[in-house]
Amino acid sequence: MKFIKITLWSILILILQLNTLLAQEFQFPSEEEVLKAVSGDLILKEGIFKSGENEYKAEYVTLVIPENRTKQSSRLINIPVVKIYSTNENPVEPVFLLTGGPGQSNIWKSPKEWMLKHHDIVMVGYRGFDGSVFLKTPEIINNLKVKSDPLSSENLEKLGQSLNLAFERFQREGIDPDGYNIVEVIDDIEITRKKLGYKKINLFSASYGTRVAYIYGLRYPDSINRSVMYAVNPPGHFIWYPDNMESLLKYYNELWKKDAEAVKKSTDLLQTMKVVLNSLPTEWNGVFIDSDKVKIVMFLQLYHVSSAVMVFDALVAAEKGDYSGLAYLSVAYDMMIPNVWNQNWGEPFFKAGSADYDPLRDYESEMMPEKAIFGSPMSKLIWGSMKYCKYRIKPIPEKYRKLQHSDVETLMINGNIDFSTPVSNAKKLLPYLKKGKLVILREMGHTNDVAYLQPMAFQHLVETYYLTSEVDDSKYKYQSINFNPGKTFQDMAKELLGNKK
Repeated sequence: MKFIKITLWSILILILQLNTLLAQEFQFPSEEEVLKAVSGDLILKEGIFKSGENEYKAEYVTLVIPENRTKQSSRLINIPVVKIYSTNENPVEPVFLLTGGPGQSNIWKSPKEWMLKHHDIVMVGYRGFDGSVFLKTPEIINNLKVKSDPLSSENLEKLGQSLNLAFERFQREGIDPDGYNIVEVIDDIEITRKKLGYKKINLFSASYGTRVAYIYGLRYPDSINRSVMYAVNPPGHFIWYPDNMESLLKYYNELWKKDAEAVKKSTDLLQTMKVVLNSLPTEWNGVFIDSDKVKIVMFLQLYHVSSAVMVFDALVAAEKGDYSGLAYLSVAYDMMIPNVWNQNWGEPFFKAGSADYDPLRDYESEMMPEKAIFGSPMSKLIWGSMKYCKYRIKPIPEKYRKLQHSDVETLMINGNIDFSTPVSNAKKLLPYLKKGKLVILREMGHTNDVAYLQPMAFQHLVETYYLTSEVDDSKYKYQSINFNPGKTFQDMAKELLGNKK
């Protein structure tokens, strides 16, 4: 078999677009400065936050808190906090940032600098990823690196067993798995708010962060001025459901059929997908093609419109006999999936599992229905494996696992073709938000589409809402989808093989 050497550029195309990788050396207090701290202490160090060519006055903080607040004997852990001062001498309520995941840092590389015109920006690290405990899981990584069929019962069982091994190792190392959940994250943020002297704060949340924001509003409603959520994830939806996937694919298909150039390539995109996925060859040009791997990576590429278009182009090419693009996706699984959360699979299993996982359900069979064109491969991989793990993650309180009414002023923003956080979920949450509003952006997908396809419109919408509570999405302009990608997965595969045919 020939080996495809994946370049850094192509990995960045394929991997989930992470907004929160550390890009600079942050000057947090030294270990010696933190050593004598007690629970609840906040050790501050003044410094400079660099963003591009700009520099801002900042404070780098270490928060010392219990690992598990429900246990009096719990050990202490450290969490990093960054406060960037507003450029305004008289700023209004600060903005606390809550990124997506779980499985990402909440110390943002590039926070929205325009917020600093009116607000301080505060980033409280996510326990389990940021700070003194990083839930790295080599056991899980090793069992994700399978030669073929990662969604088979055999491989799911191995993955579930590796989860159990990881949990057992955490406990041997003195890590309390029950301390890493959304409620504990929220309490970290709340104590930071108090220690920094803020009466009320604004929340700016994306994807998983919107769940943190919503439960924060239920838990501490008097602490929040206004909350902006984009790519909304309400209770019950850390699981990607097959019916949502099918519905969104049908929507894409309708757009496809209205595009004269696209129809020339395939009269029915869904039929093309069905035929191709049911008849994948086992290799292309000496490169092994695994159906499960293709589907898992394909799902992640459907998050955003630009990469979704590349997926559709690869399917059409395959129907015509060129399977290079799908071969590329199959190989990409081995590079992408084990590392997708910086090898920290403990984060999503603890935080998402404690919030939404139901041990009485059989996700292995539910997530890939027999008649489904695509199903929900990533849900099957993650939640289908959990039934084979003996360890049971302690769920957060039931009242935070279901929808309930909130009085917090909340603006939700969602793309209408978001495969990760479907807009149907935001619509379900809306009736429970007494002061909630929802903006739906047509022909947009997940977080990066919402925030970056029309960045000035996004800035105006968010900034206006924080300052006035008015919802002004007038600067967004409708943009139809161009189904002709500039760069294709087929191009990448052939270039990497040195095959220009």
